[in-house]
Amino acid sequence: MTIQIYELCGANPERLFSPHCWKVRMAVAHKGLDWETIPTPFTEVATIEGGDTRRIPVIRDGDTVVEESLEIAKYLEATYADAPGLFNGKAAEALTIQIINWSQTALHPEVAKLCLLDIHNSLAPVDQAFFRRSREKMFGCTLEEFSAKHPKNGDGLGRALVPLELTLKTQPFIGGDSPLFADYVVFGALQWLRTSSSADYLNEDTAVYKWFESLLDRYDGMGRKGRVAA
Repeated sequence: MTIQIYELCGANPERLFSPHCWKVRMAVAHKGLDWETIPTPFTEVATIEGGDTRRIPVIRDGDTVVEESLEIAKYLEATYADAPGLFNGKAAEALTIQIINWSQTALHPEVAKLCLLDIHNSLAPVDQAFFRRSREKMFGCTLEEFSAKHPKNGDGLGRALVPLELTLKTQPFIGGDSPLFADYVVFGALQWLRTSSSADYLNEDTAVYKWFESLLDRYDGMGRKGRVAA
């Protein structure tokens, strides 16, 4: 059975940029499952699958609907236990929460500083209005003001990635010898930047760059085929 993944998209339905959706896409591919994307713009998210407060990503697997990336990963792990593991045990699952919290508090803010206005510009007009209203309320200033006060040199992102750099100098993946869901959590954040901004912010001489490139090539180059911002 084919799993359906509702993924956030821009005006072009091939522009899939959500970090959380990329986590799920990589997790489904890791399990070797069949899947298809349902591109979903911002203004359609809340009501998909009959909900009124849905949060993307959402998957439908037969009669089962699951939302939120970690819950989806847990569902996939339990339902497809014979497929390659996303956590390889409850201890690793618990540690993954630390990676999620670090990614969302250290990496996501730095990515937003680099590409928030680019995301807005990639959306259809109705979604631009929604995005502007919600993000300007969140940040307390216009998108243009937010973008202008943050240098686009990637220094902040580089500093945030130091713990990962130190880890990947001693092992190929966060998961050790092969990737786990924790790797896809951080990959999602960097793929969000890659698909939203045309600038290159990762230093090619770093372990993080080599790790990211290896994940872009994984699963028949699925990540690399993700549409890159022009």
